[in-house]
Amino acid sequence: MQWFDVGVNVPSDVTTLPSMLERAANANVAKIMLTGTDISISQQASALAKAHPGQVFSTAGIHPHYAQHAAIDYRQQIKALAEQPQVLAIGECGLDFNRDFSPRDIQLAVFEAQLVIACETGLPVFLHERDAFDAQYKLLHQYRKQLSGALVHCFTGNTEQMQAYLELGCYIGITGWVTDEKRGGDLREAVKHLPIERLILETDAPYLKPKKLGSDKITGVKQNEPCYLPAIAKALTALMNTPLTALADASLRNSHDLLAIG
Repeated sequence: MQWFDVGVNVPSDVTTLPSMLERAANANVAKIMLTGTDISISQQASALAKAHPGQVFSTAGIHPHYAQHAAIDYRQQIKALAEQPQVLAIGECGLDFNRDFSPRDIQLAVFEAQLVIACETGLPVFLHERDAFDAQYKLLHQYRKQLSGALVHCFTGNTEQMQAYLELGCYIGITGWVTDEKRGGDLREAVKHLPIERLILETDAPYLKPKKLGSDKITGVKQNEPCYLPAIAKALTALMNTPLTALADASLRNSHDLLAIG
């Protein structure tokens, strides 16, 4: 079984990346994609991906938390990054009405601008959404026919919201949140209805470390890492009534299809 972790945050200490990649490879996680959350991080992610060709890829975009700090020329900077072959998606972009770190009108404007960039470049969007489903759905619906694809990164919503995203043609990103029986109740119910051809697994490392790792726990790894991606899949086997090998194959195939990797 081979795995592709499409949702990994840039390490605060980038010198730890080689050892992280080694642990990932030992767990058969052959590829990862680093998430761009602002222009600086997107540039850093792109540079790291360029330094590890075929193993590390990246996204380019502005997270809703940082929308109000976007430079005047952020569109041009994202477009420039999107021209680089290791950059496979636009984002992390979307709406976050949970924390409202940026005013909502600015979030909406910066999100829509990135949807336009995705349509222009042909790259899929890597989506963030927290407590903003209605507004996000409305914008996505407006652009869905022009988008090459979309991943709802770290989906934590309910079955109804998931079905609506699926109707827009989105892939659903599942993280260690699904292992949290207290906070992840809605998600644990939703994945029972998730078509395997729309499943993409991701860790959101270093956040959302899977619960109850047991024998899957790796000595010395305190935070979440790509090496724990198979543990997320193991938690899904019962919820989705699907063998581990089938989940691995589907997630890898779906990731390749979304990101246009041959």
